[in-house]
Amino acid sequence: MSTYVLVPGFWLGAWAWEEVTGPLRAAGHDVHPLTLTGLGDRSHLAGPGVDLETHIDDIVQAIVYADLREVILVAHSGAGAPVTGAADRIPERISRVVYLDSGPMADGLTQLDLYDPAQREFVEHSVAACGGTAYPPPSWEQHERSGVSLEGMGAAERARFTARATAQPYGTLTRPLKLGGGADRLPKTLISCSYPLEQVRALVEAGHPYFAALAGPEWSFAAVPTGHWPMFSAPAATAAALAELGEPGGPRG
Repeated sequence: MSTYVLVPGFWLGAWAWEEVTGPLRAAGHDVHPLTLTGLGDRSHLAGPGVDLETHIDDIVQAIVYADLREVILVAHSGAGAPVTGAADRIPERISRVVYLDSGPMADGLTQLDLYDPAQREFVEHSVAACGGTAYPPPSWEQHERSGVSLEGMGAAERARFTARATAQPYGTLTRPLKLGGGADRLPKTLISCSYPLEQVRALVEAGHPYFAALAGPEWSFAAVPTGHWPMFSAPAATAAALAELGEPGGPRG
């Protein structure tokens, strides 16, 4: 049995993992999907004071309070920043950090720093229209224009997403990540979904700024070929890929 803590990306809560947690628990694993402050059933706690440090604390406290150890800590999409921060704070409780169509953020950067000028302008306009403290979910058309893969997100999956998605606290995009090197040597796995694994490996080898950090010996790679939201578009394959990471000997990819 392995212990998993699953952190969803922007606009989502623990509910987004429902079709992934079932297979993992049926296989005997201990699974803890999280809802971060200001989202999902905790959306009533949203406000201008909710930022990246809040979400890092959410993850740290969930793990420490439940006295979880040897945790496989999973970040989907925009959860890469708070998961990286949490692993940096409590590396002694983490056995592996997993980035599911996500990636680690470097010390001192914000989520907004990762966006090109057009994306940043769209986010800032959306936040201003929403009162200045939250980033509402973009339309599916906007996702497509931004290059986000919607493979596998049919009408049913989109309806499920839209019905329960909530606005992302804006402070999680604007507060810089502060790291102390605590998680540098932890085993890490990238599970690529919307990019072919061969393309990811080529970008790593080429030293691409967003992928250069994945060149270290602590990294392994796997793939669940689907769109950017694999917990909706390919939940069984996502659960299987995560379960493999908890097998004796670790990842084979």
